[in-house]
Amino acid sequence: MNSGDDPNDFEEFLRAVGEVRRVQSDRAEVRPPRPSPRATKRQEDEAAAHADWLSDPIGAADLQPGDELRFARPGISQRVFRKLRGGHYRIQDELDLHGLFADEARRALGGFLDLARDEGSLCVRVIHGKGLRSRQQGPVLKGLTDHWLRQRDDVLAFCSALPADGGTGAVYVLLKRPRARR
Repeated sequence: MNSGDDPNDFEEFLRAVGEVRRVQSDRAEVRPPRPSPRATKRQEDEAAAHADWLSDPIGAADLQPGDELRFARPGISQRVFRKLRGGHYRIQDELDLHGLFADEARRALGGFLDLARDEGSLCVRVIHGKGLRSRQQGPVLKGLTDHWLRQRDDVLAFCSALPADGGTGAVYVLLKRPRARR
């Protein structure tokens, strides 16, 4: 204390602090921070849904290399679908399935769409090829891609791309807007 300080300052300090109690232990109770909550049930549900939508079609459509793919969920306006078919949406990402076996293509497509959705992409391109080297089987990946995309709830619409973007060997895919995270 300085000699010029008011001796009543200490009393004022005690009044400001208020009632105090003696600590019984000199050890602080330190608890690790709680981990952020994870929606494990949601993750399990999504994994089960993936297993379901990744199933192969029982009777795959008889597609030819030049056939166009088209699909729009109920509620998608004709104007939105026309813009998609005309290539008016900016392609935000793409996946090329050329050279993959069906199981590899299935996993690649599922992971790609999940990542695109998580990153907020609204329009992506999937290159499945025309199946010109598939011999008598026809375009295998094209038919599977058509089937898999129809089973995804986050796919609003898809259609064959413009010739400059792959034509009937690729599709533009319009995705749902991602939900706001809490």
